[in-house]
Amino acid sequence: WVILSVIREKTSNLLPSQPVPFSARIPGGMLPKRTVVIRGSVPHGAQSRTRDVAFHMNPRVKEGVVVRNARTGGQWGSEERQLSASPFAEGQYFDVSIRCGSQRFEVFVNEQHLFDFFHRTNFSEIDKLEIDGDVQISYVQL
Repeated sequence: WVILSVIREKTSNLLPSQPVPFSARIPGGMLPKRTVVIRGSVPHGAQSRTRDVAFHMNPRVKEGVVVRNARTGGQWGSEERQLSASPFAEGQYFDVSIRCGSQRFEVFVNEQHLFDFFHRTNFSEIDKLEIDGDVQISYVQL
């Protein structure tokens, strides 16, 4: 669902009720301490999709996992899947915060730290957020 990628342009910071696929420029790009907030819900019967990305988070509701990865030079890196449990469920509301640090993204779901994802590319070049797939978005803050 969540893809942070590299491209330059301008956009506003607060974007309520967004259709999917969703795409917006991150004003000024990703910086340490910048947090992206996504609120929405997983519809019943959710599916998934792909391209070059700095951070890709793919909650696979039916499998009960949250897959994280990056794709550089057209190649996917090693998937990260280890979590004690997935907070995502069909029909359930979620609140995701992605905080950029100098070495990693810290990801929180429903105000609970879920995982860290270490940068595999230069985070300062990230300036686009994309959300795609079977998800309903009610709010995005950049």
